[in-house]
Amino acid sequence: MREPKRARRQLGADRRVAPLPPVAAPASDGMIARNRLAIVATVLAWAGYLVTTIIRQFVNNGTQGMRFTSEAISYLVIMTALTFSALAYLLARQGALYRSRSHRRVPRAVIDDHFGRHLPTLTVLIPSYREDSRVIRQTLLSAALQEYPYLRIVLLVDDPPESTDPAHAELLDAACRLPEEIETLLGDRCTRFTGFLEAWQVAADSDDEPDGDDLRHLATQYREAVATLEELTGGFEVVDHTDTFFAEHVVGRLCSDLRTTADALDDAADADASMAWSRVLQLARRLAWIFRAEVSSFERKRFASLSHEANKAMNLNSYIGLMGRSYVEEDTPDGRVLVPAAGRSGDLEVPDPDYVLTLDADSVLLPEYCLRLVHLLEQPENQRVAVAQTPYSSYPGSSTRLERLAGATTDLQHIIHQGMTQYDATFWVGANAVLRKRALDDIEEVDTASGWPVRRYVQDRTVIEDTESSIDLAVRGWKLVNYPERLSYSATPPDFGSLCIQRQRWANGGLLILPKLWRHLRARRHRGEPGRLGELVLRVNYMASIFWSSVGLLLLLAYPYSDDLLSPLVLLAAAPYFFAMASDLKRSGYKRTDVLRIYGFNLLLLPVNLSGALKSLGQGITGKKIAFARTPKVRNRTTAPLSFVLVPYVLIGFSAYTAWRDVVSEHYAHAAFATVNAVLTAYAVVAFIGVRNSLVDVWMNIVRRLYRSESAGRRARPVVVRRRAPQPVAVPADWSTVLYYGAEAGPAVDSQVQRGGLGVEVATVAGGVPTWPGVGERRKAASVAAVLADGMGRRAEDVATRELLRGVVDEAARRSEDVVLTLRGSSVVVSFESGALAEELSDN
Repeated sequence: MREPKRARRQLGADRRVAPLPPVAAPASDGMIARNRLAIVATVLAWAGYLVTTIIRQFVNNGTQGMRFTSEAISYLVIMTALTFSALAYLLARQGALYRSRSHRRVPRAVIDDHFGRHLPTLTVLIPSYREDSRVIRQTLLSAALQEYPYLRIVLLVDDPPESTDPAHAELLDAACRLPEEIETLLGDRCTRFTGFLEAWQVAADSDDEPDGDDLRHLATQYREAVATLEELTGGFEVVDHTDTFFAEHVVGRLCSDLRTTADALDDAADADASMAWSRVLQLARRLAWIFRAEVSSFERKRFASLSHEANKAMNLNSYIGLMGRSYVEEDTPDGRVLVPAAGRSGDLEVPDPDYVLTLDADSVLLPEYCLRLVHLLEQPENQRVAVAQTPYSSYPGSSTRLERLAGATTDLQHIIHQGMTQYDATFWVGANAVLRKRALDDIEEVDTASGWPVRRYVQDRTVIEDTESSIDLAVRGWKLVNYPERLSYSATPPDFGSLCIQRQRWANGGLLILPKLWRHLRARRHRGEPGRLGELVLRVNYMASIFWSSVGLLLLLAYPYSDDLLSPLVLLAAAPYFFAMASDLKRSGYKRTDVLRIYGFNLLLLPVNLSGALKSLGQGITGKKIAFARTPKVRNRTTAPLSFVLVPYVLIGFSAYTAWRDVVSEHYAHAAFATVNAVLTAYAVVAFIGVRNSLVDVWMNIVRRLYRSESAGRRARPVVVRRRAPQPVAVPADWSTVLYYGAEAGPAVDSQVQRGGLGVEVATVAGGVPTWPGVGERRKAASVAAVLADGMGRRAEDVATRELLRGVVDEAARRSEDVVLTLRGSSVVVSFESGALAEELSDN
């Protein structure tokens, strides 16, 4: 790679230069014993608090009035919920320790032997939305260089196909060019090493056994592969630590492995060792497999027959639903569609693979990822395993304090997820996973939208689609497994704004999925499988702990509970959790004192987590699907929402005031708690957001609310719906619409369709409001709104856009006002004639 152009590093940034080994060191007997004691101590401390504080208060003093009783019950509930989460962490940690002791890495020769006899097909799907081409290139190359017999890699580009924004159009063009660039990059190299393999296959047909010269010749080919890989990545620019990781620990790791194998072959030749032709062929196949991959791209938004909902799940579902079929492209009044070929020569052939690998566009895989996980799934005892994954780890060497600490929480989650598999409580993490296609077919749901089938494999009801799909698979009797190695890495948000988007999405949806867990437990009992308490504890904690932890912490901060309810046993119940986390941080390459920074970090995210949890409750009440918010992958800072910036400052001030008030009232225990919260929150604000960046974010939020660009308005192309005319004129539908939709096609839509700035279809309403006998004026306007909204929303990225447009024009009819719908850049601007209402709908 080219000489690094390093970003400025903050004081306190990540000093690690190398990742942890793929295989964790086995846990010692002492470590396992100490964790068991931590679990016992946590339970005993909670039980002791219940007996010596809560029950004793009621037995000795009675209820003492409504206020004290309410305080005692709520405080006990909060302490129980927080202790439950601490216990779940320790339980999952115990499972991870057990698995580190029992895991034995499968020898490479065993894997090579299996794939010499079996060649299961694998398709890699990489969903992408306005990603930097440098990021996508890393991901594509890490997938293409997998040592797998045959790979199909499909980049699922979800950018709107047409955009007036030059930057967005450039991102789309760059993304669509990448698959061809990767194939060109690997093509000649694949041909050369495939030719070497064919020569070895001819030699193996002879009666002679391979001799030392054959082994030395094979070693030379391995060194040639090393030189080829180094040449392959030599021209790539190093911008940040992710580029360094890709060069040194993805491609560099593969080069080191091949170089070591070449040295071993030379040593075997020098020792006059005998080697069977079968093993020689396995080693030769490895070189051909490294460079063999078919790379392409697919854009679902080019086709009106596929879902355009703005989320990653439907991007994946749209392509998975095409698998195993052949299609031809046809032009219709709705746009281009894909229809089954039905014996004709297809324009699009989509094979049906044995396995599907989903991979986020900002993640990379180590070279043996596919081989090892598919080999695991191929074992007879794992035929009911639907998902195999390695929970991703964070890149070492991040340049900001926030990215370093967010990465630390990611690495802690890796340990927790590994432990959850011990209790059959695995959740699909989402950034990477190998999925058994047969299992996906088992949970397929088919709906109809605009006359076209919409197939769902990965649920998109919530924004944490992988979590809900995990329960769907478990209900059908499928299992999920976390492979106990570190074989995947993913980017961590480098600034507070992008972190808020990610963590708010993570906090949203768990409560909605929780009822499905009971359905899974009933299905398990129906199959005669015994229930496991550990699974129930870990699954409930995984889906609901963000909610109860956030609410509980907020109550502890805000309400002055009676000193009679405080006890040292509360601290004793929490201490094992914090000591265990400090130990895990140390084992993961961080500092033990980072446990305090993580506490402050979580206080900083308190409004973010509460917001996500409340959105879940809102969706549960209204049934309205929450828009999927993608985490920005940009080099510049992302502006954080105003409330997420201001609430931490409010928390600091309130905690300081509470501490002062408690000292005056001689409530010293609560004063200490408030002081710790104020100090750690203040540290988190300064270290992870920055006072200057806070002021900038506040200013940017204010400016966005007060000002609107006039230049954007001059570029806009309006579509106007007039209020009811004195003499309404009905506009007949054009012939293509009638033939396509039928005689019931709605009137009042001109046949011309123009392309808007977002690549959406903009239907121009002509004349006035049409006449329908017996229908009121408001109903007529609503029908016009439905036609117009369908036109503008057909290519829009979520169904909510269409519904809102219908409501807006309906409201215009009620007010007897003109309404103007304008495509402005990447937004639909809605305004009334009076200027009383203007609303911008972002397309994400």
